Amino acid sequence: MTGFTPDRRTLLKGSALTLAAAATMSAEQLLGYAKAWAQAAPFKPEAGAKINLLRWKRFVEAEDVAFMKIVEAFQQATGCTVSVSNESYDDIQPKASVAANTGQGLDMVWGLYSLPHLLGNKVTDVADVANYLGGKYGGWTESAEAYCKVGNKWVGVPIATTGALINYRIAACEKAGFKEFPKDTAGFLELCKGLQKNGTPAGMALGHASGDANTWLYWALWTFGGNLVDANNKVVINSPETAASLEYIKQLYGTFIPGTVSWNDSSNNKAFLGGQLHLTVNGISIYVTAKREAPAIAEDMNHAYMPIGPYGKPSEMHLAFPMLIFNFTKYPQACKAFTAFMLEAPQFNPWIEAAQGYLSHFLNAYDNNPIWTADPKTTPYRDVAKRARTPAGLGTLGENAASAIADFILVDMFANYCTGREDVKGSIASAERQLKRIYRS
Repeated sequence: MTGFTPDRRTLLKGSALTLAAAATMSAEQLLGYAKAWAQAAPFKPEAGAKINLLRWKRFVEAEDVAFMKIVEAFQQATGCTVSVSNESYDDIQPKASVAANTGQGLDMVWGLYSLPHLLGNKVTDVADVANYLGGKYGGWTESAEAYCKVGNKWVGVPIATTGALINYRIAACEKAGFKEFPKDTAGFLELCKGLQKNGTPAGMALGHASGDANTWLYWALWTFGGNLVDANNKVVINSPETAASLEYIKQLYGTFIPGTVSWNDSSNNKAFLGGQLHLTVNGISIYVTAKREAPAIAEDMNHAYMPIGPYGKPSEMHLAFPMLIFNFTKYPQACKAFTAFMLEAPQFNPWIEAAQGYLSHFLNAYDNNPIWTADPKTTPYRDVAKRARTPAGLGTLGENAASAIADFILVDMFANYCTGREDVKGSIASAERQLKRIYRS
């Protein structure tokens, strides 16, 4: 992680001025900036470049609109063509793998966390782009390097992450005796007991919800000091720390609204906005929707970091979105230019604002983006990249870690114990067997 040195402080100050200037630019001024940038930038697109970019489907419409404005400005400024296709989370990896195996069809992919590592021998080293941006915008967070750096090689550029934090109803928590949201796991359990007693229950997904269930249950394991694997990728899930985590989550589960073991990623959103649920773990999308469709709920909502357990420090998992460039593209400089252009302040600033807190940054200078202070309820999402671990935990991010999360091994371990399908030893043993098959240890 880049330290807060005087040099970095100077960079942040300069970047804050750039951010402020970007916010006041008209469309014409932004196009003028884009043209000037194209002339001065170190990345010179190949003549006649045509880029095929695959990205994840939008969750906040305004974000997609702002992104396409970036695409249009880049095209007008450089003469490149950028064709964008959109797919769901689950479909990005198969389509990217087909392109990697055939060497055609795509030039760039903007997908989830481990994708650059899964396709590592097919991706372009983008250290020059990462170093250019890091030097200009206050350096990268530690998690950015964990997601995208292998030795001195950058296998992708981390664009943004979706934070998974506590969404809660203020009045219900105050009625349960908590005027301030608890910062530790003991207080969190007491809060959830109080919410249940008052008929305003909490609830988090224990079903196969790719985003919601994995994010909060990886936190649950880590915050008690448990891990799937160690730094050498040896399976270590069978531990007292894992058992303690299971016992805690079973108590927490006892306070939940019924049905969480069958929830998907939309279930808690619907229950919260419907008034049946008063605390959950989610991105900021519930709040964004509530402001538009249920203003009384939005007024009574707030967000908090995940509470800290015996591990003693933040250990959260959030959904990161890195951009990778295939090494068989005919237009590597154009791809690098587009990636760098996207994260320059005059583009990134309005884009991250359009996402309304759903997406958070990895470049330190963007702490100064006004989206994080204009509405204090978005502020916790500003720092998620600083608090995040990758899905690999202590281990190496790659195909094994991706397989473990895709197979819901950790989710099923917790669900099996919470529902009584298995005892502590059986739940852990089942997860351990599956992990050893994946990691072949």
